[in-house]
Amino acid sequence: MGDGLIRTVAAIIADGEGRVLLVRKRGSRIFIQPGGKREAGEDALTTLARELREELGVTMRPGSARRLGEFEANAVNEPGRRVRGEAFAIDIDGAPTAQAEIEELRWIAPQPPYDGVEIAPLSAKHILPAFVASRGIEE
Repeated sequence: MGDGLIRTVAAIIADGEGRVLLVRKRGSRIFIQPGGKREAGEDALTTLARELREELGVTMRPGSARRLGEFEANAVNEPGRRVRGEAFAIDIDGAPTAQAEIEELRWIAPQPPYDGVEIAPLSAKHILPAFVASRGIEE
């Protein structure tokens, strides 16, 4: 892993209206997918379950994860670096609330326009389009 990439695991959580959850970290104006960086020895879904518990206070529903793919873009919170995120559409138990370093939650339509919300390139250009394609939603 000496390639300088920031490796993350990201979740797409949709509500009953088809909107998806984005989060904004304290000190940032850009919204990203919930999730985070792996700790040593964790697989992708273990990381995701831990991050969702810590940041949103929710539980990932066992067996609900559908892998959308692995995507790469410029990192928004670490200038000059790239981020590679493995993304999963998941179901959760519990109501998400902003915790830990998360300052704001926002539910948005998964396809543009994004209601004036500034979204990280990894989400806007890769993860959200992959989610839309996986559900067969017309853009």
